[in-house]
Amino acid sequence: PFEVISNEGKPKIQVMYKDEAKNFFPEEISSMVLTKMKETAEAYLGKTVTNAVITVPAYFNDSQRQATKDSGTISGLNVLRIINEPTAAAIAYGLDKKAVGERNVLIFDLGGG
Repeated sequence: PFEVISNEGKPKIQVMYKDEAKNFFPEEISSMVLTKMKETAEAYLGKTVTNAVITVPAYFNDSQRQATKDSGTISGLNVLRIINEPTAAAIAYGLDKKAVGERNVLIFDLGGG
């Protein structure tokens, strides 16, 4: 359970934690998720993760992209790029291909939202 409140005209998320109300900006909530992902990657790789490429939905506007980049910075990441999810799918498709020459590939991002 949470509540969205206004903080000088900006949204904050208010949650109860140990019987105390805590307020967070959306970027702080996103950074908590990114921090956990960073920790999971570091545990798997056995080394420190400092750089990141973060994917966002194709419909994100510039302010949403900037907020995502800010979240990465808050979580201690050097955000190299913010790319669209369909672009990431296309890049991932090509990573294991050894084809020579030009080809046409259809990437369809069904989306999860």
